[in-house]
Amino acid sequence: MRTKQTLLSLGLAALLAAMTPPLQAKPSDNTHEFIFDNGLKLIVKEDHRAPVLVSQIWYKVGSTYEYDGITGISHVLEHMMFKGTKKFPAGAFDRIVSDNGGRHNAFTSQDYTGYYQEFEKSRLAISFELEADRMRNLLLPEDEFKKEIRVVMEERQLRTEDNPQALTYEQFNAAAFLSSPSRFPVVGWMNDLENMTINDLHAWYQQWYAPNNATVVVVGDVDPNEVHALAKKYFSPIKASPVIAPKPRREIKQSGMRTLVVKAPAELPYFIMGYKVPSLLTAEDESDVYALAVLSAVLDGGNSSRFAKKLVRGSEVAANAGTGYSMQARSDTLFYIDGTPAQGKTIGALRKVIDDEIEILKTELVSKKELERIKAQVVASEVYQRDSVSSQASTIGALESIGLDWRIIDEFVDKITAVKAKDIQRVAKKYLIDDNLTIAELDPQPLDHARPRRPAANIRH
Repeated sequence: MRTKQTLLSLGLAALLAAMTPPLQAKPSDNTHEFIFDNGLKLIVKEDHRAPVLVSQIWYKVGSTYEYDGITGISHVLEHMMFKGTKKFPAGAFDRIVSDNGGRHNAFTSQDYTGYYQEFEKSRLAISFELEADRMRNLLLPEDEFKKEIRVVMEERQLRTEDNPQALTYEQFNAAAFLSSPSRFPVVGWMNDLENMTINDLHAWYQQWYAPNNATVVVVGDVDPNEVHALAKKYFSPIKASPVIAPKPRREIKQSGMRTLVVKAPAELPYFIMGYKVPSLLTAEDESDVYALAVLSAVLDGGNSSRFAKKLVRGSEVAANAGTGYSMQARSDTLFYIDGTPAQGKTIGALRKVIDDEIEILKTELVSKKELERIKAQVVASEVYQRDSVSSQASTIGALESIGLDWRIIDEFVDKITAVKAKDIQRVAKKYLIDDNLTIAELDPQPLDHARPRRPAANIRH
């Protein structure tokens, strides 16, 4: 489910996370890039503050690469990647990582699938050997697939169909996008999961899991030349495979506001609205993207933001209200606003005050004092986030996987601090309009208290 926190972590916080002290230094300092003959890209960032490392491998495939009938297949394959090879049978991956004091997991998004291990700095070869082996040698046994597809269906049931806000978001997203694959849920539609076959999975694995469709990112207390030598040993023998880029499938132009109501058992009403906006990759004017990021922080950038002061504490019309905007995406995306009305208040009343706040952004310039506070928060977030080697690696990997040069992290703080009040007003007028807008409301239905709670599935992530 989309939440304010996760969206912001993909926007402001994720890019900030890659930056290292001192503030005057470029975030890309001590970062090294290598490309092998088979197309694999290796990016190594030195961070010698602790004797640890994170090793990640990113494949350029996610739910936006899928099509009707096989939605969710990237996520199912992520689950199956832990089911073993001839060299490392099922269960060996988990055991080897654990025996070496590491931890690992995986993730699937709209635009990429990633796998990572965190180790003490001398254990990098273990990560490389395991990942290189399963890049092309996965067994994909049908009996394991049948078990795991049930786990994924249970995950979908628990996290979406039994979660009224997540269900509302999923249907909202499917209504916001008509022709773009952005409408697909990462977990997939239940009917597609029920009809997925092991042959579908074999074909997807062979199509996308290849060195020339992957980026390896290592951040930590490492020597880049030693990392390169290890990567060459384990990954360079793997042959490249033809990778045909998916067709664009761009979203058709929206020509009017879309609204929907989702009826589901729930305790509280909820609504979500989203305006179509560009990402860094699709923007004609990239300054729009940075202005939208600052606009998001004006409305929902902590306890001093407009939503917190005026909607939650001021008029007390909202129990909560937030925004979200991710500039990292292969295609156009959405600027989100969501919320739950306070007790005794209605969604209509909450939407009215939110619409009023958007109108203020269009007609009045943000004050110098408020803008300076927002920019100070950006710098403070950078200082806080830069301590994590995992966040640094994730920023680099995500940017590379959507088709952006990771070196743009050097520009982020400067471009955020360059945003002026008139830029915020300009993008509010340009993008926060009804013709770009989709709205979904959750209409709470009576809860069935007699319904037994489902036991949690063995969900990896």
